[in-house]
Amino acid sequence: MKMLTTQVNGLLQRIAGNEEEAIEETARLLAQATIGQGRIVIAGIGEMDCIRSVALHGAEPLTGAIAYENGMAINKEDRVWILSRNATDSEALELARQLAAQWIPFGAVAAEKDNAENELADLATTYISTGVTRGLLPGEDGERFVQPHALAALFIYQAVKLNYDEMVADLD
Repeated sequence: MKMLTTQVNGLLQRIAGNEEEAIEETARLLAQATIGQGRIVIAGIGEMDCIRSVALHGAEPLTGAIAYENGMAINKEDRVWILSRNATDSEALELARQLAAQWIPFGAVAAEKDNAENELADLATTYISTGVTRGLLPGEDGERFVQPHALAALFIYQAVKLNYDEMVADLD
């Protein structure tokens, strides 16, 4: 338990340190929808759909957020936030390509770093890496296990929401 706590703490510290600017940029991107009378469309892929649930049904919902549904109409005033375990996920990339082709700004969250091989990061207006690219704990056989993708995404969500709430507070 102590090793897990230490590793999770380290992961969250790395996200806070390495992704602070991207978190602020993502909050600003989502605030554009609220300020411009658009919607914040949450597209959680796989286990990352937990973010949609928290944003819509959590104790402190994200103002203006709606769930992405395949084939739904997305307007220029809307901002989309794609959350995927991996940047190579076909569903995430398909949506990202559609949004980019329509010039609709969107943010993305995935495990991989923002680099030249990361198409999702290249297409996205803002991109945040969870940094969860392998398990946190070593197993007896040398394999690593415990990949807390959703936990990292929930931390990122809360950080983005804090910034977002500050930005839109004056609108009320």
